[in-house]
Amino acid sequence: MNAQPTGGRPHLPPLRTRDVLPARRRPWRRIALAAVVAGGVAAAVTTQGSAEDVAAAADGARPTAAAQEPVGEAKSAGEAKSAPTTPSIPPSSPPAPTPPAGPVTIAFAGDVHGEGGSGVALRAGLPSIGDALAKADLTVLNLEAAVTDGGSGAGKQFAFRVPASTLGVLQGVGVDVVTLANNHGMDFGLQGLRDTLAATQAAGLPAVGIGVDEAQAYAPHIATVRGQRIAVIGATQVLDASLLEAWTARPGKPGLASAKRQDRLVAEVAAAREQADVVVVYLHWGRELEPCPLPRQQDLARVLVDAGADAVVGGHAHVLLGGGYLGDSYVDYGLGNFVFNTRNAEGSKSGVLTLTVQDGGVTDAAWQPVTIRGGAPKPLAGAAAEQALQDKLSRRACTDLAPAPTPS
Repeated sequence: MNAQPTGGRPHLPPLRTRDVLPARRRPWRRIALAAVVAGGVAAAVTTQGSAEDVAAAADGARPTAAAQEPVGEAKSAGEAKSAPTTPSIPPSSPPAPTPPAGPVTIAFAGDVHGEGGSGVALRAGLPSIGDALAKADLTVLNLEAAVTDGGSGAGKQFAFRVPASTLGVLQGVGVDVVTLANNHGMDFGLQGLRDTLAATQAAGLPAVGIGVDEAQAYAPHIATVRGQRIAVIGATQVLDASLLEAWTARPGKPGLASAKRQDRLVAEVAAAREQADVVVVYLHWGRELEPCPLPRQQDLARVLVDAGADAVVGGHAHVLLGGGYLGDSYVDYGLGNFVFNTRNAEGSKSGVLTLTVQDGGVTDAAWQPVTIRGGAPKPLAGAAAEQALQDKLSRRACTDLAPAPTPS
């Protein structure tokens, strides 16, 4: 994986002026949503253009504008009038122009816990997933469990936790960032939260959506990949009413980044917009087993896009929901389960969403279908992958999303 974190999470130095792209710049080319199967892109479903366009997009053949070097300061009038008394020194060669940032791929997967078969799969190292996550430049998923062997359960019907060794397994299959902003992130109380933060720090696996206070919980992880600064923010719209206040991070109070504090989340997205070229928000949202987005999901997606988010993705429903474009940003309302102990056919439908970003926006989207067997994800190929892709695409019908971007 090529992502490199750039400093501490809560506060990052501002970029140089010449490195900052315009806030909502969107140079668009033809877009394709494709299934990646059997070692290549197959059964491409284009929203515009041909198979050649898909190949060009996969190769990163998109125009970019090279950043200009700052012009040197002019001499003062007095200096300009003074004749030199010694031979002038020839100016040195101008610095080489800054190369344009290359295209970057970001992969997203759904819910991961360690119960039942999924725990067995994690202890085995997730051999079934292959390179589905590792081939992207940056990979993000939802870890729906506290990383602890201590603490007290929250008194819920389901309380999830995983050992610290799980983090190494996730890193081994290509995961670069996890979000813990979900309705299980504090299942084992403050002790579980502290253990989770200590474990992710020790493993060197960035965690978003959780913190010792609101500054850390809402702060983005910012990674630089091939010249692009990518901000990843995690937040949850789903918290048990009885635990809402106890689990919500506030000034001086540990907890999770709650999307119910919408103004706080929006402020973080707007601030990230000023620091990063691309802003991604990973949300825990929706209603379990509901295949269409709720009005509150759609409202939040619009608000976050207006604040500067280039991509808004998430899960919680344990089934797949539709994905597509909201204006010129990409939204996926439900990534489904990923490493999860599920016993029903809908819950076993999964996949990996890969977005290509360049020049401050999303330029391509691809869905790699996956099925969950015995709690472990296994990529599909051939006709099964094509059928699963069409199923995912059909779920856009009950959303407010479009198959292609509509730049503002």
